Amino acid sequence: MPYQLLRFAFASKHPEPRMFRAPERLKDTYDAVIIGAGGHGLASAYYLARDHGMTNVAVLERGYIGGGNTGRNTTIIRSNYLTPEGVAFYDQSVRLWQDLSQDFDLNLFYATRGHFTLAHTDSAVRTMRWRAEVNQHFGVNSELVGPEEVRKAAPQIDITCGGHAPILGALYHAPGAIARHDAVAWGYGRGADQRGVEIHQQTEVLGIEVQGGKVTGVRTTRGNISTPRVLSAVAGFTPRVTNMVGLRTPIYIHPLQAMVTEPMKPWLDPILVSGSLHVYVSQSARGELVMGASLDPYELHATRSTLDFVEGLAAHMLDMFPFLSNARVNRQWAGMADMTPDFAPIMGTTPVEGFYLDAGWGTWGFKATPVCGKTMSWTVANGRDHELIKGFNLSRFERYELTGEKGAASVGH
Repeated sequence: MPYQLLRFAFASKHPEPRMFRAPERLKDTYDAVIIGAGGHGLASAYYLARDHGMTNVAVLERGYIGGGNTGRNTTIIRSNYLTPEGVAFYDQSVRLWQDLSQDFDLNLFYATRGHFTLAHTDSAVRTMRWRAEVNQHFGVNSELVGPEEVRKAAPQIDITCGGHAPILGALYHAPGAIARHDAVAWGYGRGADQRGVEIHQQTEVLGIEVQGGKVTGVRTTRGNISTPRVLSAVAGFTPRVTNMVGLRTPIYIHPLQAMVTEPMKPWLDPILVSGSLHVYVSQSARGELVMGASLDPYELHATRSTLDFVEGLAAHMLDMFPFLSNARVNRQWAGMADMTPDFAPIMGTTPVEGFYLDAGWGTWGFKATPVCGKTMSWTVANGRDHELIKGFNLSRFERYELTGEKGAASVGH
């Protein structure tokens, strides 16, 4: 261990401040309470304080900062979606991502890699062409390319995929990128903390007080809080929170698993996604292959990982890259994906006045972190939905006006 690190560890006084404060107790009253200290909750707190001057805010987390889906995803960032609502929303998020490291004065290891969504059938090629045309119409850099462009970007790939799923083309999205997920949570958390927001870890919400159709307070394991505004940003725990205010949603929870290999020398620059093989992969700054697959086919409110997942994903990876047969898997994990029927999120106001919902992110929540914080903070501060999220309001299910993103989000990536 380096001498300087040992010296820092054993020093009684540290020259560097803590990343976050640890408030001793909850105050009796807050202007707003955010449930969930993941990327979305912390980003909302950060922009509430920075952009709207609302600093008397408490972020409540039953575990630890970034311990949920923020730290359990594969960190892919893109905006090549299918609907006008989705393209505009995620394009704004990509723009925000590009300045975050400078904004936080913290290295997020943001790296633009380029994103290939592989097409293995004629129908998939048609879908990629459709998505490319929608993206280009809204000014997003996407194009349909042939298998030779895929081979040029990833020379090690077997274009035939073992002979049973040959690559016929791909949707290439040049702005596709990756980032370090835990650093994103730290950056937003530190920025919110420095502006006066209180982050209370190990604090579980037991109930939400509602009187006359309005939020009045929150009950926690560390005491009761009076507040007129509550934002729920808890991903797979959303049904438990919405039950507290008597709100029904069409959200259902499925496990989503991922795994990483041992580090190896850099060889895979782009991000590759295959809906037919149910696999997506990128290589991290440390050299690990970060891989994921589709949702587990059963509903389960748990984060158990399985041998079946590893065996299936490894087999599909070997279809594309046979030379990886001796690569070792370092670890695997699972998150709880809160899915909606139309594969789009639920954001904004609800029938309960003062209760705001940020949920239904399924497999695509990490990439939306900055724009979600921006739009949800505006919504909480102003009491009405931000323009970018009107198509994601919960009321769309009552009106049967769904925002169908399944063609662009049906694989967990």
